Amino acid sequence: MTVKNMLARGTVVLVDALKKMQSLQMRLTAGELKDNAEHFEPYGFTSNPLAGAEVLTAFIGGDRSHAVVLVAADRRYRIQSMKPGEVAIYTDEGDKIHFKRGRIIDIETGTLNIKATTAVNFETPVINQTGQIVSVGDQLAGGISQINHVHTGVQAGSGQSGAPAAGG
Repeated sequence: MTVKNMLARGTVVLVDALKKMQSLQMRLTAGELKDNAEHFEPYGFTSNPLAGAEVLTAFIGGDRSHAVVLVAADRRYRIQSMKPGEVAIYTDEGDKIHFKRGRIIDIETGTLNIKATTAVNFETPVINQTGQIVSVGDQLAGGISQINHVHTGVQAGSGQSGAPAAGG
C-alpha cells in the first residue's frame, strides 16, 4: 500500500442523487475517470454538486477500486465576503442563508417560500416589515376576522360606523 494512492483531487462529471448514498462520477488527476464513488456528507446536510465542482476523494487502504468522496466544493460560487466565524448556505443561482456576526441571519433569494403543514410561529415582541403584505386568505387581528366581521353603531349615509364587534 502506498500513501500516494490514498487521496486524489478531481472534478464532478455526473451525479446519481437518487440513491440513499449519492454516488458521483469524477475525473481525477491524470485524467482517470472513476464511477460510483460514494459521496459522504455530514448528517443533516446534503447537496447535488454541479458538474465541474471539485472533490477530494479517498481510496480506503489505497485500493483504487473503492472510492469515497470526502468533500465536494465549488469555488465558482463560494461566498468570499464572510467574516471570521460566519457560516452560509448558498447555491449557484445566488440564493444564500448567511449567519452573520451579531446573531443576524441574512436570507437573499428571489422569492422565499415557507411551507409548513400546521403553522409558522414567531416568538418575538415586534415584527417589522417593509413592502406590501399580500394574502389570499383571512387574517385575525385581536381575534377579529379582517374579512368576515361586523361593526357596531352603523349609521345610514356617509356616517362613520363603530368599531368591529368582538368575536366577528
